[in-house]
Amino acid sequence: ILQNGDFFRALLDSIARAKETIHFETYVWWSGDICDEVANAFAARAREGLEVRLMIDAMGAMKMKRYLRELMKEAGCKVAFYHPIRLVDLGQLNKRTHRKLAIFDGREAFVFGHGISRLWTGHGQDRDHWRDTGVQLHGPVVNAVQSVFAQHWIEETGEVLVGEKYFPYLEPVGDIRMHVLAGAPLGGVSDLELMFQMAMAAARKELIIQNPYFIPDEETTTLLKRAVKRGVDVKIMVPGKVTDSPIVSHAGHRHFSEMLHAGVRIFCFERTLIHQKIMIIDGLWSHVGSSNLDDRSFDINEEAGVGIINEGIAAELKAAFEEDLKSSVELEAASWDRGYKFWHRAVDRACYLLAGQL
Repeated sequence: ILQNGDFFRALLDSIARAKETIHFETYVWWSGDICDEVANAFAARAREGLEVRLMIDAMGAMKMKRYLRELMKEAGCKVAFYHPIRLVDLGQLNKRTHRKLAIFDGREAFVFGHGISRLWTGHGQDRDHWRDTGVQLHGPVVNAVQSVFAQHWIEETGEVLVGEKYFPYLEPVGDIRMHVLAGAPLGGVSDLELMFQMAMAAARKELIIQNPYFIPDEETTTLLKRAVKRGVDVKIMVPGKVTDSPIVSHAGHRHFSEMLHAGVRIFCFERTLIHQKIMIIDGLWSHVGSSNLDDRSFDINEEAGVGIINEGIAAELKAAFEEDLKSSVELEAASWDRGYKFWHRAVDRACYLLAGQL
């Protein structure tokens, strides 16, 4: 488990240790010294003869410095942009890759929520340094993460990644069971939404959610209320005053009163923006990845995450959640209702009408 800026130390170390191939996919590549550091690390390994493939979302990289793009390309990195703005692809413009993945030599992988920006450095200490969580993986699960990367790579470049070089046989290196699920909306029911809803429905003791963009629909709200009714301790942490999307926060409020009165506990994290996407069920199953709990993640964007069946990992993630509670304020049904004035309700409902795109 990698918390906050620890992710970058682990990532840069893995870049330096790679021997043959480096594959990386992200949505955000913005600004700050870390952007230069990561770009230079990729470029240095490409000059040494490694295959370096980078998939960056075209919209998420609009703030990326042009010289960094050129630096990596000139060094020999293969850089592809997901769904760039082209007349022939206007129908795909709204569909972005929100996945955050890194795979080294087909033997080590990262799944995370971090973007490449100074905002994700540090340790979540203030509004200029966000909270986030990722995982570093070894063993057979790496093949699954590699296959997720290969999906977008062939879509944008036509290059097929096959064979032992990219998918080596991997012996188990531990006893933790894992599964990777990547959302690729094609209409119908979202695989990710179904998985999250099944997890909520399966909870028997405790359900913990941390998510920066939490817009529950009627079905999710009902599942959370039913969980409380059957004795599950349901705790949800969302951003408080620090948010990069007030519209999402307002839309998320739509069902707060209903959930609070049903016994769902909701906490607002106040120190900075929480950006991690965590779910923990009964101290056994955990999920870490890129997916928000909103319609954009379920029905539009491409997402990826890893489910982990292990009490130790669940305990570690819960301990981080409990530490975050120290910087959070719990909402109370009565006080929420008293402060929920007409203008606030009107804004929330208006924003909720846009939920399909948020």
